Amino acid sequence: MAEGSEGDKERSMKRLLLMVNCLLLVIGTSGGPLIMRLYFLRGGHRVWLSSFLETAGFPFMLLPLAVSYLRRRSAAAEARTAKPSLISMKPPLLAASVFIGVLTGLDDYLYAYGVARLPVSTSALIIATQLGFTAFFAFLLVRQKFTSYSVNAVVLLTVGAGVLALHTSGDRPPGESVKEYAMGFVMTVIAAALYGFVLPLVEMVYKKTKQPITYSLVMEIQFVMCFSATVFCVIGMIINNDFKVIPREAKEFKHGEVNYYTVLVGSAIMWQAFFLGAIGVIFCASSLFSGILIAVLLPITEVLAVIFYKEKFQAEKGVSLLLSLWGMVSYFYGEIKHDRKMKKKEKNSDMEATEMPQLQYT
Repeated sequence: MAEGSEGDKERSMKRLLLMVNCLLLVIGTSGGPLIMRLYFLRGGHRVWLSSFLETAGFPFMLLPLAVSYLRRRSAAAEARTAKPSLISMKPPLLAASVFIGVLTGLDDYLYAYGVARLPVSTSALIIATQLGFTAFFAFLLVRQKFTSYSVNAVVLLTVGAGVLALHTSGDRPPGESVKEYAMGFVMTVIAAALYGFVLPLVEMVYKKTKQPITYSLVMEIQFVMCFSATVFCVIGMIINNDFKVIPREAKEFKHGEVNYYTVLVGSAIMWQAFFLGAIGVIFCASSLFSGILIAVLLPITEVLAVIFYKEKFQAEKGVSLLLSLWGMVSYFYGEIKHDRKMKKKEKNSDMEATEMPQLQYT
């Protein structure tokens, strides 16, 4: 009975963590692209700086990591066991996190390059194709099992992204050449494919590592990944002389110098929420679910772009939003149905075990 109660408590805690990370992902997915586009629309031009900001908020992770360490140390003191180490990551996991971080830094640059040259609606359309890449790599790397509901969700969300393509013709920003627009398009497609690979790769690392994965360890992985990605982008900034240009760019920013730095800090916070939410959802659920949630939120970004940047909301965007919501409902319905089926199966197994005749020894 105690074991069952402990299991229910653990499941409830995991659901709470899933909700928190979903909220972080909602904030990051919706706010990150908008504030990044604001930087470019109001006079910003540095692609490496924008890619740097996507992971530069990693120092914010030190606070929850410190709280987690103090709690573990207090628990160890009460149990009279050895003090936990400040860093719980073992070398293989550390190396894997650094590698994924470098890939993330490259993806940050590709995405920032696309956002600098494409409208929010177009970049959101292209990034929505990431779900197809995530599903493909999840099948290859972690042998993701697909139900009819999850397949339906992937199809609906992909079709929803395709519907948005109906209004992309003629949306090239004024003063931008066809070559620049095409490069932005290609870079964003590559960014979608690369992050579609990164999400299942993180899940594979969780499954293959030989140490137990806790949420505290997930935060450490996030810290190392973002630190590595930031170092990668800093090298690019140094080569591109971005640090020398920042003060001049701040003075020329259309909303003023103070607002320029506010946009930079806000961008770092938004993107940190996105990355922590993404790998947190993988920890609590799966990389496929993380990819589906990102795809579902992209039409929301479209709506926010209409509100804040006065972009037109064509009928295609409404249809895309409807298909995305339908896909989300399909996925969640399938998950709920599967969960109920598993609980019923476990209950029947427990009843059969109880009813089995006990052997008598004389």
